Amino acid sequence: MNEIVRDYPEKNEFLVHRSVFADKEILAWERAEIFNKCWLFIGHETEVPEPGDFKRKKVGGRNLLLVHSQDGEIRVLYNTCPHRGALVCRENEGNQRVFRCFYHAWSFKNDGTLAGMPGKDGFPDDFNADGAKDMKAVKRVDSYRGFMFVNFDENAISLDEYLAGAKEYIDLVADQSEAGLEVLGGVQEYSVRANWKLLAENSVDLYHGMPTHKTYFDIKQGQDPNLKKVQLEGKGIDLGNGHAVMEYVAPWGRPVAQWTPIWSEDLKRDMEKIKERLVEKHGEERADRIANYNRNIIIFPNLVINDIMAITARTFYPTSPGYIEVSGYSLAPKGEDPEHRLARNNNFLEFLGPGGFATPDDNEALELCQEAYTNNSDVEWNDISKGMVRGEENALATDELQMRSFWRQYKERIEGVLNQDREVAYK
Repeated sequence: MNEIVRDYPEKNEFLVHRSVFADKEILAWERAEIFNKCWLFIGHETEVPEPGDFKRKKVGGRNLLLVHSQDGEIRVLYNTCPHRGALVCRENEGNQRVFRCFYHAWSFKNDGTLAGMPGKDGFPDDFNADGAKDMKAVKRVDSYRGFMFVNFDENAISLDEYLAGAKEYIDLVADQSEAGLEVLGGVQEYSVRANWKLLAENSVDLYHGMPTHKTYFDIKQGQDPNLKKVQLEGKGIDLGNGHAVMEYVAPWGRPVAQWTPIWSEDLKRDMEKIKERLVEKHGEERADRIANYNRNIIIFPNLVINDIMAITARTFYPTSPGYIEVSGYSLAPKGEDPEHRLARNNNFLEFLGPGGFATPDDNEALELCQEAYTNNSDVEWNDISKGMVRGEENALATDELQMRSFWRQYKERIEGVLNQDREVAYK
């Protein structure tokens, strides 16, 4: 097989070979060429606000600690003891000045520095003078508007360059509050029996919205008769480096500043004041985008920021070609009024939560795809051509430009090395 992605603009055809969703060898190359070299989301700065705060994370197949050290710096440490390699920290979160390894009781300050170990007299006086027995830190750690990323490739481009055009849309999310955003408690963790790229696709696919989530739309239309009059107008945009967004008119209530009849009149007046403040700070056009437009953003390879009826950030990692582990975060403006926060949380859980009207539907659809990939030897190609006939600059949000952006970056990073390796292997 010479191609895993067929991109033929002159034929208005874009195809993806289904082996990429089921092949173990391809997954191994994805880990080497994508997850080991791209910037990966690890969390939000507000998860560790105070010195000593930590969160245990699994990112890119690594066990990591996101730590707010006593010196005020937020670090990412490999959660592995330099002595025998055991996990140093077994708790998922907390506040610690010192981490202690269960196995041999070596202890480390929360900046990773070795603090002590039993039987010290059995080691040389200058033991660890060079810091080689400290917990190892991830060298490439950076953040943008509170969203934190790591990169395991010392030669990778900067995060700022990597995010490219996605920064504008992250700004639109973050600018909903002058105080900034915060992650709400209780990261949602679940698994899906499907390939990781299917979730990336699904997250910027408005095409499936009405047929897959019909129950939700029926309920919303019963609550708000004007919902039927809202045209889902918008556009899909290639943001560079595999990132993409679809931005479209929001048909439902948005806690930032778009009221819906299921909310109180008091909340309506408050939202009008929020909108006035957004106009004062950002101007009419930008305030309208912040308050009245949805954004589904994919940051290649595996971060999705959905700013729709609420704000969620999802990241996911494959443990096998047909199984992923997902972490979902809910974000909200810092210091948000309790009534607004309640409306936001209800919106979030109703649609985006693991038991909501959308997420289980999406997971079911992805698992049905994965189950049918047993037919790959006879039915080989996925079609992602919708909208190419329109011209990419004029693509609507219901077209698949966003997916094609993802797949072009995927092709650039994986196809050449994959085929080169297979040619060598087959000789």
